[in-house]
Amino acid sequence: MNEVITIKLIVATNYLSVRISEFKRTRFYKALSDDRGDVPGWVLVVLMTTGLVTALWTIAAPRLTAILKNSLDAMNGIR
Repeated sequence: MNEVITIKLIVATNYLSVRISEFKRTRFYKALSDDRGDVPGWVLVVLMTTGLVTALWTIAAPRLTAILKNSLDAMNGIR
């Protein structure tokens, strides 16, 4: 019984090894493993995020400053 299971495992391992080596020769695998396009994408994401934060900060800075000043003044009045 154990010999049959061992033989089936060897056959399955060989089959999977062949299928994996065939898959590694496909254009799809080569396209997946090519990550040259990732850097420009991440640069774009960082630049867009920086632009959004700068725009929001420009709009919200006076209000945030007023909130901070009011809360600090309120803390000084507690003494």
